[in-house]
Amino acid sequence: MNRVPFWGAVLVAVLTFRALPGGEPGKAAKSALETDPKGWTDLLEGKDLKHWKRVPIPPGGKLSGRDPWRRGDGQTLLCDGVGVHEMLIYDRPFADGILHVEWRFKKLEGKKGYNSGVFVRTSADGKTWIQAQVGSKNVGYLFGDIPAGEKMKRFRTAIKGAQRGKEAGEWNTFEVTCRGKEITLWVNGAVTTVWSDCPAAEGYVGLEAEGYFIEFKNVKFKVFP
Repeated sequence: MNRVPFWGAVLVAVLTFRALPGGEPGKAAKSALETDPKGWTDLLEGKDLKHWKRVPIPPGGKLSGRDPWRRGDGQTLLCDGVGVHEMLIYDRPFADGILHVEWRFKKLEGKKGYNSGVFVRTSADGKTWIQAQVGSKNVGYLFGDIPAGEKMKRFRTAIKGAQRGKEAGEWNTFEVTCRGKEITLWVNGAVTTVWSDCPAAEGYVGLEAEGYFIEFKNVKFKVFP
């Protein structure tokens, strides 16, 4: 067996460190979709939304008479959420894997409180939900309602590091990784939070309409083998 010179071993260790999730300090890492574009299911495939259904928020309520969801050009999904609060859920449940979503708000002069969300491991009726918060810079954490005995409880995770959200009008990238009880949120180049107490082994993914006009694209899911 050939022996690796000392400085060669050091170089290998440094390169290995830089290849870990999160990338180099101060430099955004590539998303999982960019790193390996094979094996993803395109959840916006086709020209309609036949695989998606509208679910009211709060669960058990009534949907707005106005459908805020429509397809845009190419693979873009447009949501006019003004005056509407609901979620759009994909009709197939997923267990372990990665949800990739890119989104941006329509910028409004003088507005700061932009709001929406990306859901994973959510029940079909929306009663149990786990959301990656979407907003203007107010992003990077997970929260939701999960079972606690016969009742439900609200949880929220803390943000790791600096805020990574961008201003309204700019595209953001989320990747939510589900593996067993652990859910990780990656925002614009780095992991921002990890939650290790998810009670659901599988669930539905979804998007939220909540008061603002927002676009989504590259909504894809990669199932872990």
